[in-house]
Amino acid sequence: MTPPRPRHLRPVEQSPAEAPSPAEITAELVARARSGDMAAWSRLYQDNFLRIYGHLRHLTGDPQVAEELVQETFVQALPRIHTFDGRSAFTTWLHGVAINIARNYWRSRRSTAKAHSAFEAVQAARPAAQEAPDHRIHRQRRIAGLYAALELLPDHLRIAFVLRDLEGLSPEDAAERLGITPGNLAVRACRARERLRSELSRRGLLHEEPGV
Repeated sequence: MTPPRPRHLRPVEQSPAEAPSPAEITAELVARARSGDMAAWSRLYQDNFLRIYGHLRHLTGDPQVAEELVQETFVQALPRIHTFDGRSAFTTWLHGVAINIARNYWRSRRSTAKAHSAFEAVQAARPAAQEAPDHRIHRQRRIAGLYAALELLPDHLRIAFVLRDLEGLSPEDAAERLGITPGNLAVRACRARERLRSELSRRGLLHEEPGV
């Protein structure tokens, strides 16, 4: 029979060095999810939802669409989790799934006009504190014009621009998500910027400033 612990003694606590790292926790959750543990998958969902939502929000320009696509991302990621080999971070792999979901979404669009009007409506509904009406209208036109122009780009250029210029990822991080070299990523982003600059200029939105 184990003697009772004296009241003046406390259990030995783990030092920070002994505590599992976030990467180790994720690896354990992935292993459990692979074996069919839905509680582990639920935890992975909770830990990564906001990251993937923000990513898709930038890719689509529409919060409602982004929410739908993030759900689809996790629905499609679960049966594919066995393909995650651990060579990259789980979040990076999950972002790759999200990018493919976004590609399918873009390909299913029937017209850029629909995307333009939908994003313009979303932006118009957002309150802007202490923003003059002419500046707000100009900002809405620029943003809506940008997303309409983005839909005219090939997928590989569009995604490179979103990752670098809208999400602000480093060339290395953006390249890792796409499985290409930083140099290749830089070329794609540069070509995307050139095409967008030309399209926005054609629409009269590149150098237009309210009140000038």
